Amino acid sequence: MPLVSVVMPVRNAAATVARAVASIQSQTLRDWELVALDDGSKDATRFILIEMAQLDPRIRVLRTKSGIAGALNAGIAAAASEFIARMDGDDEMMPDRLARQVAFLQENPSVGVVGSRVEFGGDPAKAAGYALHVEWVNSLLTSDEITLNRFVESPFAHPSVTFRRHLVDDHGGYRDGDFPEDYELWLRWMDVNVKMAKLPDTLLTWHDWPGRASRTDPRYSPEAFYKLKAFWLAEWLKREIEPPRTIWIWGAGRPTRQRAAHLAGHGVTIAGYIDIDAKKTGKKVGGVPVVAPADLPPREQNFVLGYVGVRGARDYIRGQLLATGRAEGRNFLMCA
Repeated sequence: MPLVSVVMPVRNAAATVARAVASIQSQTLRDWELVALDDGSKDATRFILIEMAQLDPRIRVLRTKSGIAGALNAGIAAAASEFIARMDGDDEMMPDRLARQVAFLQENPSVGVVGSRVEFGGDPAKAAGYALHVEWVNSLLTSDEITLNRFVESPFAHPSVTFRRHLVDDHGGYRDGDFPEDYELWLRWMDVNVKMAKLPDTLLTWHDWPGRASRTDPRYSPEAFYKLKAFWLAEWLKREIEPPRTIWIWGAGRPTRQRAAHLAGHGVTIAGYIDIDAKKTGKKVGGVPVVAPADLPPREQNFVLGYVGVRGARDYIRGQLLATGRAEGRNFLMCA
């Protein structure tokens, strides 16, 4: 039985898959298996994988045509190890990635999922937004940081994680739908208190190219993220924030209200909005008041969700709320 099973679904990755597999073969931890799933490729991906498998018995090549969620579940079902390491066919592992993550899980039995910092493998000038996202992902290291920021965005680079296989048996594997399959998994597992962490080391190069699914597939659109996290945020709010405490949204602009409106669809009542724009305060939108930050009711009476997506707004809102004695997670959360 291998110590760790690397699960790697690929589709039309002939230009990069040999490089990805070579980075797995270069690991300092030698006791691994690679379960590579060719999910309906129409190029030479499958033949490249078969050729590499003929030279390395640790590589197994399976064929699927089910989409990424189905391919991932098939790979996990076929895996022989208690540890599952994710990998994509266009990325590269650093040589000590598997050794570091497996050792961490062995030494920390309370942690179910461990990721790492990643190197942005793209052009930060041409893809400034994605580069900033990588910077944000790399800033979340501790379990508390990951948990508190889980409703902002996905806190991991998916191909950087290793997790315990029993979590799939206990809480379900990847689901297929109109949402990002990895983010859904993290939110669902965190909802049942699966502890997650991240190593401070950079253990993966996360390549960015124009054809990657996160750029082309509507399941990874901003709207898909907002709809998904609204469901799990609503579940958390209904469980943790009991009346008479009320829910307030920081941000009264139309985009913010549209994003927050997904919560109402899941049974969350919004008591009001907070905004720094004097043209909006003192009025009502959707039948509820808009107030200035200074006029927000006492912290014991409400819970605040920061929904403004403008760059820099999250840090500003967090700072303003902390200055009033509110605690993140107990009195407010950032959601954009």
